[in-house]
Amino acid sequence: MRIVCIGGGPAGLYFGLLMKKNHPEHQVTVVERNRPYDTFGWGVVFSDQTMDAMNKWDPESAAIIKDAFNHWDDIEVLFKGTRQRTSGHGFVGIGRKKLLNILQARCEELGVKLKFETEVNSDLDFPDADLVIASDGFNSKVRNAYKDVFQPDLQQRPNRYIWLGTNKQFDAFTFDFRKTDHGWFQAHIYKFDDQTSTFIVETTEDTFKAHGLDSADQDASIAFCETLFADTLDGAPLMTNARHMRGSAWLNFNRLICGKWSHFNGQSHVVLMGDAAHTAHFAIGSGTKLAIEDAIELTRQFQIHGHDADKIPAVLADYEEIRRVDVARIQNAARNAMEWFEVVGERYADTLPPEQFMYSMLTRSQRISHENLRLRDAKWLEGYERWFAAHSGLNVEPDTRSLPPMLTPFKARDVTLKNRIVVSPMAMYSATDGLINDFHMVHLGSRAMGGAALVFAEMTCVSPDARITPGCLGLWNDEQKEGWKRLADFVHSNTGAKLGCQLGHAGRKGSTKLAWDGIDQPLEEGAWPLISASALPYLKHSPVPKAMDRTDMDRVKADHVAAAMRAAEAGVDWLELHCAHGYLLSSFLSPLTNRREDEYGGSHENRARFPLEVFRAVREVWPEDRPISVRLSCHDWYEGGNTPDDAVIFAKMFKDAGADLIDCSSGQVWKEEKPVYGRLFQTPFSDKVRNEVGIPTIAVGAISEADHANSIIAAGRADLCAVARPHLADPSWLMHETAKIGIKSVAWPKQYYSAKAQYENNLERAAR
Repeated sequence: MRIVCIGGGPAGLYFGLLMKKNHPEHQVTVVERNRPYDTFGWGVVFSDQTMDAMNKWDPESAAIIKDAFNHWDDIEVLFKGTRQRTSGHGFVGIGRKKLLNILQARCEELGVKLKFETEVNSDLDFPDADLVIASDGFNSKVRNAYKDVFQPDLQQRPNRYIWLGTNKQFDAFTFDFRKTDHGWFQAHIYKFDDQTSTFIVETTEDTFKAHGLDSADQDASIAFCETLFADTLDGAPLMTNARHMRGSAWLNFNRLICGKWSHFNGQSHVVLMGDAAHTAHFAIGSGTKLAIEDAIELTRQFQIHGHDADKIPAVLADYEEIRRVDVARIQNAARNAMEWFEVVGERYADTLPPEQFMYSMLTRSQRISHENLRLRDAKWLEGYERWFAAHSGLNVEPDTRSLPPMLTPFKARDVTLKNRIVVSPMAMYSATDGLINDFHMVHLGSRAMGGAALVFAEMTCVSPDARITPGCLGLWNDEQKEGWKRLADFVHSNTGAKLGCQLGHAGRKGSTKLAWDGIDQPLEEGAWPLISASALPYLKHSPVPKAMDRTDMDRVKADHVAAAMRAAEAGVDWLELHCAHGYLLSSFLSPLTNRREDEYGGSHENRARFPLEVFRAVREVWPEDRPISVRLSCHDWYEGGNTPDDAVIFAKMFKDAGADLIDCSSGQVWKEEKPVYGRLFQTPFSDKVRNEVGIPTIAVGAISEADHANSIIAAGRADLCAVARPHLADPSWLMHETAKIGIKSVAWPKQYYSAKAQYENNLERAAR
């Protein structure tokens, strides 16, 4: 084949040399606009995994690269006068110029033709090429020529950064956070050769402008950074190699995702590679890693399918399918890390103590978990666990293992939870006339005995017409109250758990069949009339609810008050007001479901007016010493609906009204929603609300392991973790998960104690 790589960065060079090495008959040309052995940029960072792959595919160049690498294990964080360090992180860095020089020399050695100082304007400049690699960077002319085909999704991120260097040597990957009168700056610092370190300075757009850096030239910007980080630099100057750029050289990061990566232009197959196809933020240093791995995977596909030109379509199809998944994984982690730095000042730096700030930064990408930190640096993590436990009020004895964060106590008003794990409210649809029956006693009682600190029954309806289905629980009469008292008495007498009641009204999502008979499908017999914020059916064939008037509002508020009083009399420890998932109070909060033109529609204040009326009325009758949480849908997952920014506004309102916690869920407001699922996918909403509003939160959604819960709580992304489906599969989820991580101090019910040692011994035996 005749192969042309447009762009002599890591992707084009490495693909060129791999293809020439594996099939010398190819005619491979790399075309580069810069001069030979010349490039811009400072250091780049590789992972051990990428280095292992390079060693497999071309050990000759890998050996030279490895010799030029600078390796370090430590991360050091400078923050609020503290210097914290942890080890075991295994980074390798190399100068970008050095890396490209090595790859250029290897290409020449293998017979790849290198054409420098050549500007390429189009892939059509190479009509004889069978395959054109568009590795021409983020500003790819090739990609831009076929926007309709490649479907680039470009997003300019809000932070500003300047990429500098210094001759001071740093023996750890160093993060330095500095507060000014106008906001926070952070420096990302790492050594990449025996003389030079990369020194990236980042800040928000507002802070950037407040310091006048938008009108500063490069020299003024460098002088500003040298002054700000003077004690870290110890007198060493900062340097730039971006004199070719006009202005201050402060940039915005641009996130790129393409809908398609390949195209046939009528004469050649064209495929995107490296930054032309995707970008990953420098917060996890993965741009070069992705480029190298692109080159390896495309080469691997030719090895599988064959090196003839007629195999190109199949090769490109499989290449894109495989790399799209891997790139998405890295981009998601890079996005998490990037967003952490974008909000570090307003969300973390001013609120978290230095110890927790360090943990939050280490786990910012959510690829590094609690137990992964233990593998990297057990001593550091155990020290942090001791700090967290002491911070939670525990007396940690010297030379003993501390409890992990999820097992520390949490206090809200006068209610103290023995740990941080909650059994989520989960609809069972198994009641008759709203009454707690033997099923609920066994179901909820067994989960209370399973070790969770707070056990919620399903959404409990405040009136017969507030039910989702005929099988929902209720608290609209005293007979139902007696069932709750029986349950509360059992929980309090036989377990250390607290009992929670989530009060709610189904609104337009009511009068439906039991879930297993047709979820969300309207009843065919025994239906009842519906009410909502506006006259909008949930499904197209659902009944149209009545838009509530003042009389309806007064009745619903009174029903909530009466139910709350019954819950208190029954001995319930914790109340939650359901303002999520498209039910009645949620329908007022979301602009998708609230189309009112009176004082209960329009602005945030108006949309929250009735839910807040209900909350204040309930708070007034609920015992002062017991907490109330509010469940919010923090994202409607549909254009025009509420976003996490709206959730912050509503959370502040409920906090001011007396809410003790916000239970951060999302979705189920609009049937056509398009949620983005994933591990811990709703935790960012909890993180945002907790650290921007300053109110404790409950995280929910795809939390299924002790490692998840410990990571969330330790980082300050939530104060409690609500676990749903895993508790359906395993009523003793907490006891089993703690045993898996080697914690033996969690009490089991005395009736089950004989099984505890056997369970723990079996786990130890299996781990050998």
